[in-house]
Parts: sequence; structure tokens; C-alpha cells
Amino acid sequence: MPYPNAGGLPADRNPYADPAAPYKVDRVQASGKFPEPLLNTPKTITVLSKEVMADKNMTTLKEIGRSTAGVTLGSGEGGNAFGDRFFIRGFDARNDVFVDGIRDPAVSIRENFFTEQIEILRGPASSYAGRGTAGGAINIVTKQAADYNFTNAETTFGTDRTKRVTIDTNKVINPTFSVRTGGMFQDAGVAGRDYVTDNRWGTFISTKYSPTTDFKLTTNYVHTDLSGLPDFGVPYYKQGNVPVTEAGIPRTNWYGFVNRDWQTARQDFGTLALEYKPTDNITLSSRTRGEQSTLAYIGTLPQSPVTTDANPANWKFTASAQSRNQWVDVWANQEDATFKFDTGSVKHTAVVGLEVSNERVGIGRYTGLASEFNGAGAFASNGALSGQSIFAPGYTFIPFTTVPVLGGDPTRYNVDSKAVYVLDTANWDDKIIVNGGVRYDGYDLTSSTAAKSSTVNSDFVNYNGGIVFKPVPIGSLYAAYATSTNPFGSELDGTAADYGGAVPGGVVLGPERNKAAEVGTKWELFDRHLLVSGALFQTDKDNARETVGTTLTSGAAYRIRGIDIEASGNITDRWSMFGGIVLMQSQVTKSGVAGNVGLPLANIAHQSFSLLSKYKFDGDWEVGGQAVFRSKVFGGTFGANTGTLIPSYWRFDAFVEKKIDQHWSIKLSALNLTNKLYYDTLYRSATPFVAVAPGRAFYVVTTAKF
Repeated sequence: MPYPNAGGLPADRNPYADPAAPYKVDRVQASGKFPEPLLNTPKTITVLSKEVMADKNMTTLKEIGRSTAGVTLGSGEGGNAFGDRFFIRGFDARNDVFVDGIRDPAVSIRENFFTEQIEILRGPASSYAGRGTAGGAINIVTKQAADYNFTNAETTFGTDRTKRVTIDTNKVINPTFSVRTGGMFQDAGVAGRDYVTDNRWGTFISTKYSPTTDFKLTTNYVHTDLSGLPDFGVPYYKQGNVPVTEAGIPRTNWYGFVNRDWQTARQDFGTLALEYKPTDNITLSSRTRGEQSTLAYIGTLPQSPVTTDANPANWKFTASAQSRNQWVDVWANQEDATFKFDTGSVKHTAVVGLEVSNERVGIGRYTGLASEFNGAGAFASNGALSGQSIFAPGYTFIPFTTVPVLGGDPTRYNVDSKAVYVLDTANWDDKIIVNGGVRYDGYDLTSSTAAKSSTVNSDFVNYNGGIVFKPVPIGSLYAAYATSTNPFGSELDGTAADYGGAVPGGVVLGPERNKAAEVGTKWELFDRHLLVSGALFQTDKDNARETVGTTLTSGAAYRIRGIDIEASGNITDRWSMFGGIVLMQSQVTKSGVAGNVGLPLANIAHQSFSLLSKYKFDGDWEVGGQAVFRSKVFGGTFGANTGTLIPSYWRFDAFVEKKIDQHWSIKLSALNLTNKLYYDTLYRSATPFVAVAPGRAFYVVTTAKF
């Protein structure tokens, strides 16, 4: 526990969490749009506090797909970017990531050192968040300047060559002004994978100026820089319907080029926020965001395997070059007016908001990827090397004297969007709570190259409604309904129409429409320090895009239904837990291809489970662990037991922590304790490959808090 303030609470406490049970978050960041505690909110929202992230050893956003029930990782496909891609409740959410409530478009790779908590809104959320959000949205809440002085420093050393240092310090300059700043440096490999590196550094600074109780000005700036040798996985053994590493190929095999491949992901974003309360019942807020990010890489896809020989030592494949240089510029502004008023015995919190943004994305590729060295085989002009051994690739260190050059004529996207929304939450004596909202979005996109362009002009209205009944103060029953819209081309990392991109000069189709119903219950147990929730949900997508023959059309429909059970907080003052189980069924309900009707959807785990638990013993010892289960994940456009898939798995983690004194603690943690061979993603093409998840690694974490 960090050094406490005068009130006995940790100085760096999460302002949204239960102080006595930091695994349990009571509220989400958007207090205007979600004014009630999570107990009273008719929607499943999973919140990972910084304490949960620390005990899960989550240093990147990608880890939520490995260790959170109901969330699955996806691969970069069809010209999409390789980076943070998530499926929530079965639907792609890679462009539905937000930072402090403002969209972070396209795809990047995101660190967690500046993160207070991660909020996963499940189910359609367009009335809250805008376009997309068919399965949900992810909101990253950044660390903000606080009212108490503290300094936290942490070092991590791991058997996967990890060397990591973070620092987080807050200083109260005077009663009206405080500053919080921090940084991170990491030099690391990846357990169970040869040659792959994972190096990072970053910094953040946040300020708060509040000259009066009615006015507050905050600023926040974050820079992250991630780099290293990228890993695009291993080939797929189609005859055995398993990855090649399930059939005798070493799990450590890496199929890249040490002297050619590289990856970098940089992000810079700054936010200026103003809040003014002209009266006790009116709050005016304004947030302005500027962002610039770059995702660039040259990597190697292990494609086109030839695995007909009975001996894996004779299997061959093609090492195919993959490159990208994607830059994103964003300017966004949100204006909210929050009103609190009563109508009789009903207390209202209403929000009227306006949002405008400009998002510019450029996507280029590299040329000059072939080597002049031909001793390893025949290089194609595009950098592919065919006829290579899957069992023992022999080209890893071949020389490259040709310097790759960024090609001309990138694909460019320019998006101007505007929105207005009205939301209201009405609370009658904390027994019946009703909320609802409506939002209009205008989405104007232009995609272009030097020779071609396309435009998408889409206007859409979405709404939500929910009712909560509280038979007792600690429990609630609720029902909710919501809609969302995916306008054509809204996947801004895409360069292929059938993967969500608006191809310049290509087809333009109408928006996809989503609707969902959810009924559930939430309870605060064990002195209200454990939040337990359960929900039944169904989401339908209409006017879905599909390829019939060689033509991309709209008119398909999908349905996903399931059950979602979650728990977070303390069972006793010594025993904490965080986890859930999500069981889903999916199917194609309408298609222009008759054989597709009834098939399940691909790229998602239909059954998933995760549980993090720890116990505090006498002598300031803590012992904990995590169990994660994922069912098999189908490849292809739709799933079938006869098609490609990655197998189900269980993964187990463990940790033990000792608090040495008031300021110092040390933790020994183990990830993937049994060294389970499992897989993150499956590339769905006709020449598939899979990404191998990290193997077993041990870490020693030393923390100082003053």
C-alpha cells in the first residue's frame, strides 16, 4: 500500500474504486453519461482497476484479450493493421477504443503505465460513444493529477529478458495547483519465442488547476514509443487442422529476418479539459484532444505451407513480406452540459452534448524488401522467400544491403464527424432508476489515392433505454435495449472493402445496424465490497456486409446471444477476487449464400472464463493466482468444425508478494505457469498462420512508495 494521506487512504488511490476493495470499481469515468454507481447502471461494464492490472501483470492493452472473459484477440487481415484488435461479445471493436472518452481511431499498440483503469462497455453503445460499438467499447482512463504528494517507483526483471522501470509522482505545488508525471522504460524479449524483442519507453504529465470550488482546468499529455522485432507467428498445418507447433515443429521457431524486420508504434496525445459549475445543479465541461500516432513495421508472414509429407522436417513454406506505415492525426472536441433537477420525488441527471472531430489517416507500404543474397532460396521482388523449411528456417540472418523505402501514393482517409446527444437518468428514491438517451451522428469520409477517391456520407440516429428495480439497497434487477450503427468505411486501418475499409474508387454500401437487449442483476455482497453481476444478452446485426461470389454486398444478418457472469472486489478483508464467465452462441441468420445460414461466427471464443484471486496472510504476505480458459476459435469468415481453428486452452498464473515495510514491497510472479502452448490469433486467409502466445516467464517486481 502506498504511503497514506491524512485520511488514512492511499495517496495514489483510484478515485473511482472502493477504497477498502480496490479490485471493485464503483463508478466509471464518464460521470455525466453514467451518473449512477455500477450497481444502478443497466448495462454490463467490466472495469479493470490498476490493482487488477498489476496483479495480472498487464503492461499492454492487448492483455485484456488474453485474460478477460468475453473479449477475444483478432489478427490484422485483408490489409488491416497488425496491432490491438479486440472482439467484444463477438463483434470487432478494433476502432472502438477510447482514451478518457475520446475515440482513438485506427489501430495502434498501447501501453498501460499511464492508465488508472480500463473500462469495457459491453453491448451496443452508439448513444454513448458514437459510430461502431456493435459489441461494445473500451475506454482507457489516464492517471490524473491528485491532491496529495506521493512517489511510486517500480522495477521488474524477468526470465524473458525483461528489464522494466516505471515511476509515478504527484506534487501539490499549492492549494490550487498540482502536477503528476511519470515515465516507463522497458527492454524485453518474449518468453518461448526466439529473437522477438519488446522494447518500450514513454512519459506522461498531468496538471490540475482549481482556483475555486466551481472551476477546474486539467491538462494531460502522454507519449509512448514501442519498438522491436515483430512476431507474426507460425504456419498452419491444414491436413491436421492445427498449428504446425502442435505437430512437432518447435514452438520457439521465428520466421522473420533479423536484418530486415522491425516494428514501431508511437503515440502522442494531449487533452485540455475545463469544468465550470455556475450553480450546484449545473456543470459545464469542455474537452479538446490533439493526437498523432504512427504504426509502422516490416515483418514476415509464414504463409503457403506445404505439409503433405509425413515428416515435419520436410515441410516447406513461403516467408512473405508484410509492411505498413500508418499515421493518424486527430482533433476532437466534446462539450457537455449536465443538469441535476427534481420532478417531484424523482431526481434527474440530464446531459446535453456536442461532439466534433477530424480524423486523418494515411496508410503506406515499403518497397525494396528483397535481398540481393540468393543463397537461401529464390527471393521474389516483393520480398517473399519461397521453399523454406518450417522445421529449421535457415535464412534468419541473411544480409540485406537494400534499404526499404516508403512507397508513394498512400491510401488516405479523412473523416469529419459531428454529433449531438441527450441523455437522462431518473432516480426515484433509489428504488427505480430509468435511463435513456438518443444521439445523432453525421459521418463524412473521403478515401483517396492519387488516381481515385470515394466518399461516404452517413447520418444515423441511435438510442438506448434501461430500467433498474432495487428490491433492497444492495441489489438491482434491470432490463435494457440499445442500438448502434457501423457506417461503411469506419474501420480506418482497413484497405480492403470486405474487411471494413472504404477502398478509393471502390464500392460504397449502406451502414450496418445493430440492436441488443439485455436483462440482468447486480448485487453488492460482503459488506458491499464485492460486486456480483449476471446478464442474459442478445445482439443482432442487420445489413451486414458479405461477399457473394466475387461481389461485396449488404443484406446478411448475424445474431449472438449469451450469458455474462462477473464478480469483483473483496469476499473478506483478506480475500479479493476479479473474474467472470461468458458463454455465447452465434449464427448467421441471413445470407446471400444459402450454405452460410446457421454457421457460427469466426474469430471469437464462444466460451471464456477468467478468475484472479489473492489472499493476504499475517506478516504482510499476499499469495494469488489467475486461471484463464478460452474455447476453440474458428478461422475463416464463418466457423465450421471442418475449417481452420485454434484449440481451446487453460492458462494459469501465480504470484507471491511481501510488504517489507511501509514503503517497500517485493513480488515474485509467474505467467503461464505450466508453459502451456496456446495461441492468440488465427489469420483467416487461404494460407493461414497463427500467433503464438508467450510461454512461461518469472518476474521479480520491486516497488517503492513514498
